[in-house]
Amino acid sequence: MVREKVTVDTRTLQWNCVESRIDSKRFYYGRFILSPLLKGQADTIGIAMRRALIGEIDGTCITRAKSEKIPHEYSTIGGIRESVHEILMNLKGIVLRSNLYGTCDASICIRGPAYVTAQDIISPPSVEIIDNTQYIASLTEPIQFCIRLQIEKNRGYRIKTLKNFQNGNYSIDAVFMPVRNANHSIHSYGNEKQEILFLEIWTNGSLTPKEALHEVSRNLVNLFTPFLHVEEENLHLENNQHKVPLPLFTLHNRLTKRRKNKEKITLKYIFIDQSELSPRVYNCLKRSNIHTLLDFLIKSQEDLMKIKHFRIKDVKQIWSILEKHFEIDLLKNKNES
Repeated sequence: MVREKVTVDTRTLQWNCVESRIDSKRFYYGRFILSPLLKGQADTIGIAMRRALIGEIDGTCITRAKSEKIPHEYSTIGGIRESVHEILMNLKGIVLRSNLYGTCDASICIRGPAYVTAQDIISPPSVEIIDNTQYIASLTEPIQFCIRLQIEKNRGYRIKTLKNFQNGNYSIDAVFMPVRNANHSIHSYGNEKQEILFLEIWTNGSLTPKEALHEVSRNLVNLFTPFLHVEEENLHLENNQHKVPLPLFTLHNRLTKRRKNKEKITLKYIFIDQSELSPRVYNCLKRSNIHTLLDFLIKSQEDLMKIKHFRIKDVKQIWSILEKHFEIDLLKNKNES
């Protein structure tokens, strides 16, 4: 456990981690302060941060299990101590961390007698099991236990539906929330004209409280960024008849040479997770530290083609987004069409 003395800077707004501890692999705690704030600001920030911490952070979990040998969820299997329902509940609690976007497949195949734990899950390299000791089932006889799993990264909470129980395919209540709980408190000082915001964060171990704080802050910034440039957007829409043809792979060069740089300013504040990118393209760009559309535009042809799993058609997909949102005409190379 790490504790730091709380000091308040009365001049510059800053945050600090004053307490951090790891109770177990699946229970992290962090306590942070933000100061100095004017009266009322701490409550505004604290409420927004708490709501975003609970519902605006991506999490990874098992959402489906399939085995053709299981007749229904409440059945029992010879040689297994737990019922099918108990096994599904144990799978629901497995804590995972991943950099995937969408779904992927995993499986468990083990022969008894044995204890089945999270370490027996065979998953892609993009998925990390936080606690290998998490219990799933107990095989009491020499039987083969095989089950296919679906792993998904998403947000919030999704309740299983009865219509999904068919052909041995069972959906699982999905808890995508890596933050177990968040709380904020406010302390006044300076004749109660200034405030300190204390923010407490508990996570399931798939990310640290500091990582959760960083991610939720970025997500909130992304939500409010469009409002920062409303006037620029209106000016651009009023003058959208002045479209500039841009050749293949020279968009970034021509953009910097334009007399007015409204598009460049706008693109700087449009993050790629605000665009309609496919999960694969989004994943490729994020791994290459491309976070905004402008980050993409300043890349050369050679840089883009060095991105793993990135193809020409992916560039065209991003072009279509630029055309849709900014009405920029792009001249496609005939050889590439």
